[in-house]
Formats: sequence, structure tokens, C-alpha cells
Amino acid sequence: MSKYTVEVKLQAVERYLTGNESYQNIAESICVAKSQVITWVKLFEAQGEKGFKKGYTSYSSGFKLDVLNYMNETGTSFLETARTFNISSSSIIYRWDQLLKPKGLDSLEPKKKERPSMKKETKKVEQQKSIPAKKTQWKPYKQKSSI
Repeated sequence: MSKYTVEVKLQAVERYLTGNESYQNIAESICVAKSQVITWVKLFEAQGEKGFKKGYTSYSSGFKLDVLNYMNETGTSFLETARTFNISSSSIIYRWDQLLKPKGLDSLEPKKKERPSMKKETKKVEQQKSIPAKKTQWKPYKQKSSI
């Protein structure tokens, strides 16, 4: 979950786009880095409000390869490529790039995120003959003296 809500991000972008405030003033007022406000503004300009609404996304290996090919052909940065393809973080593309180089295309296959289900073992409950419990006499506990 994001530290800043969509509303906070949109307000920051609106404040900047109206031209009344600088990146620095906005950043200081909401306690965020200036670079973060710049990123929000550029993301908004590229994708609009939907750029801030993220959910979990599973990307196919073909899509990942298309993104990496686009980045290599156009010379765009990880950040610019993430904005172009509406990917939540540029570090995701960086990770794909780092996986592809040494391990090849198979490394880009989507991984399951869910937990493996627990094994359900069926155990036969054998009926045990009831054995009467032995009666034991209660003996008080004797403490040893440490003298």
C-alpha cells in the first residue's frame, strides 16, 4: 500500500499545475522529497488520474520482453519506460532487465504469488478400547532447602 493516498498525490499535482507553487514548496508542505512530487506530476501528465490507481498486476513474459525491447530501441530510462507502460515502479523493469541478461527468457515467466495449499491428510481414527486410568496418590512436592 502506498504511503500517500491518491487524493494527496492529485492535490500535489494540481497545486503544481496551477503554477502557484514550486515542487520544493509542495514537497515540504506534505513531507515528501521534491523528486517524488516531480514523479507524480510527470506520471499524471503521461497517464492522468489512472496512473495513481494501482492494483496487483501480473505481467506476461511477452509483455516484459516488449517493454525491455522498447526501452533498448528508444533509449528511454527505466523511469520513462515505466511511465509509458503504466508500470508502478521503474525498479520492476530494472529487475526484469537483470533477470533476462544471465538467465534468459524463461526467467521472465510470471511466478505464482499465492501460498501453496496445506496438505490435507486423512487419518483414520482408530477406536481405542477405553483403559481405566490408574489411580495415583497425590504426593505434595517437597522443596529442597538451599542452606
